[in-house]
Amino acid sequence: MPPGEMANGLAPGARPDALLSVEGVSVRFGGVIALDDVSFRVARGQICGLIGPNGAGKTTLFNCISRLYQPSAGDIRYEGRPLSKVRVHEIAELGVARTFQNLALFSTMTVRENVAVGAHACARGGFLANAFSSPQARRAEREIAAVADALIEECRLQHVADRYVGELPFGVKKRVELARALAISPKLLLLDEPAAGLNHEEVDALASEIVRMRDRRGLSVLLVEHHMNLVMRISDQVVALDFGRVIADGTPSAVRAHPDVIRAYLGSAA
Repeated sequence: MPPGEMANGLAPGARPDALLSVEGVSVRFGGVIALDDVSFRVARGQICGLIGPNGAGKTTLFNCISRLYQPSAGDIRYEGRPLSKVRVHEIAELGVARTFQNLALFSTMTVRENVAVGAHACARGGFLANAFSSPQARRAEREIAAVADALIEECRLQHVADRYVGELPFGVKKRVELARALAISPKLLLLDEPAAGLNHEEVDALASEIVRMRDRRGLSVLLVEHHMNLVMRISDQVVALDFGRVIADGTPSAVRAHPDVIRAYLGSAA
């Protein structure tokens, strides 16, 4: 039996080294229930795939973790700390970074400038220090430039570093957004459909890069993705949602074979 897997193939309820704990989270928009008593945990250094049909509640959950939505019930804890107590602008400072299903890049800025924007999210120094170009502000700018250069090299973007993002192919833009997310040195990285719009070769490269990134940095990854081969190939844990509820939580092999997951995707049990 694989480590951490119970006799029924599902992950145990308790993950003592959890970085992220989602505890009974529900979200309602008027009479619509987007999330219904969702609970699961993501361990440190693990890749967790979050799957489900369109409308299952995956992006709603991401928005709750990012503090864009407030759950109607339940709690989300990061390193044991309730995120309900954290202001939206403090999320990045805690070490939570996110990419978006629809690219959120500045098309009229260069790759280098876009990546540097990510590092600015955690920069120190107030308005006056920056306005008067104090030694502290100049030092911070040098540090941000160094971070951006290192990430450009890590994400293989040197050849386009000084090009405007709007001129680049879609697959390259995806790498730019990933580099920008890494600029805050996150402990938890939320990837919202990173393979959307990529060709087969780019998806393979992305899968390898996510695993390498986790191994290099020791971070945890929560991955929303419709590309099942990618999710099942790289995830340590998979959580399946349907109509806002968790229908399976366990290893990729266990979740793939779960009758409720098969039913959600194919309409009938195998």
